Amino acid sequence: MSTDVKIKSMAELLRAGAIMTDLSCPACSSPLFRMKNNDLWCASCQKKVVVVKENEQIGDIQAFSSIENVESTLIAKIVEINDRIQKEENLNQLEKLSSVLSSLLENLEKAKKLHQKHQVP
Repeated sequence: MSTDVKIKSMAELLRAGAIMTDLSCPACSSPLFRMKNNDLWCASCQKKVVVVKENEQIGDIQAFSSIENVESTLIAKIVEINDRIQKEENLNQLEKLSSVLSSLLENLEKAKKLHQKHQVP
């Protein structure tokens, strides 16, 4: 990513209400931004950064991140199945797709509960 693109990305974050912190990215040393949802974001790497405090377990952070990834995957699949349901005319296929959608929604609910239960402070 060119320097101009990085600077524009940082400016966009500031315009969107993010706050530049005194922390730097461990991968590229660029400043980190605190987003409105309290996440830390590296504008250069275009990635969320998780700061592990001395008393925190890295495994806990990894588990939390994995739950977030599962939620994102489930949401993407729900959107995909919903699109297929809207286009499908075969009743047997609609029944199968509806069953898959129901299962995905149940799993998303479970993942969200786990996410809330294991929130990183």
